[in-house]
Amino acid sequence: MSTPPTPPPKRPRKQINAATLPVLHPDAAGIDVGARELYVAVPPDRDPEPVRCFTTFTHDLELLAAWLQACGVRSVALEATGVYWIPLFQVLEHHGFTVCLVNARHLKHVTGRKTDVLDCQWLQQLHAVGLLNPSFRPPEAVCAVRTVLRYRETLVTQGALQIQHMQKALTQMNLHLHHVLTDISGVSGLRIIEAILAGERDPEQLAQLRDPHVKADQETVVAALRGDWRAEHLFVLRQAWELYVHYQSKLRECDAEVERLLATFENQADPADTPPPSSPPAKARKNQITLPTTDLRQELFRLYGTDLTQVPGLGPSTVAHLYSELGAELSAFPQEGRFTSWLALCPDPRKTGGKVVRHQTRPVKHRVATLFRLAAQALHHSKSALGAYFRRMRARLGPAAAITATAHKLARIYYHLVTTKEAYDESAFARQEAQHREQQLQRLRKQAERLGFDLTPQAGVS
Repeated sequence: MSTPPTPPPKRPRKQINAATLPVLHPDAAGIDVGARELYVAVPPDRDPEPVRCFTTFTHDLELLAAWLQACGVRSVALEATGVYWIPLFQVLEHHGFTVCLVNARHLKHVTGRKTDVLDCQWLQQLHAVGLLNPSFRPPEAVCAVRTVLRYRETLVTQGALQIQHMQKALTQMNLHLHHVLTDISGVSGLRIIEAILAGERDPEQLAQLRDPHVKADQETVVAALRGDWRAEHLFVLRQAWELYVHYQSKLRECDAEVERLLATFENQADPADTPPPSSPPAKARKNQITLPTTDLRQELFRLYGTDLTQVPGLGPSTVAHLYSELGAELSAFPQEGRFTSWLALCPDPRKTGGKVVRHQTRPVKHRVATLFRLAAQALHHSKSALGAYFRRMRARLGPAAAITATAHKLARIYYHLVTTKEAYDESAFARQEAQHREQQLQRLRKQAERLGFDLTPQAGVS
């Protein structure tokens, strides 16, 4: 009988090996975060079973932290997955671990089949050799303000949706109230809608409820308030109006909670001793943060130590949102270039083969960058130096690039004022404006010379 051939030896399971790199964090662990399960990997020499699975219940999170402590782990890397990482992050911080929250875009998965076990091992080994950068997270007290203000934005969005429902119901009844009023959720619009829901149908009586500052005359408003009073549309109008009023009351409650949370922070400056610079009263706008008993501008001056609302485009509500996202300290960014790079407001050149194949900004969604972009867009009609810069960039680069360039400048100004506590000085841009004016004059002189003309300054015009 012939001897059967010897079967080839089984190939060992492929292991992730980063031993060729120096280990900078020997006491590091990696966690793959999921909605129901957490896969945790520790160094192989710390436990006979270096990869374990835990559920996301609070009791299991405590067991996970206790196991990491028993394994001698000091630093933990985990991926920012939705909001599932937040309870785990808080439990680990409470037990004294150094938590490295990692952006999922910065990870490159190991080649081959993707599993939760491989993911947590890959996280652990990358963190051990120092290849992971932690994401910025403000202090816990600032995160509390951030949570309330982010929820407040949701309430504003829901309130705007109810305004659309009210406008649609009025249109279906052929009531053209939104054509004679700038905003149906203003004082005049809400008075008229409340009267309609109370049973008033006379257009003359309804038109008398408008504010005296309304541009439309009495006859136009009366004509706009003659319509078809359908019961089903009145029902929808009432529902939308009640929800809108409810959302407005919740916005006021959020403002009160923000005031309570801000009062717990230490003073960077005392408005009573060093009051902020005077500024003309800003026009009241809907859905802006309004503290019940405190002036928001003075409160922000107390928290920052400088009045950031003096910067064109940065109103009190915008600065309050910036504070909730960043806090009053920017020590995590040693240079303003690091700060603007984190915001993805500066060019990100990509080179290959000695050529630049891409130089635009990174396509990321960033709340802080969005705030600066909105502030830059608001400078279109500003008479300040920043407004002139925005219009100049818009003429040269186009609207989108101009918004990015101006947002980048605003971010650098914000970083400088927060880190130095200096006051905003508009005269610092005077030299730049004078240099730009001189360049314009030189260009005009050359054009006139080519055409055979001479430029003559006009008396009394600067």
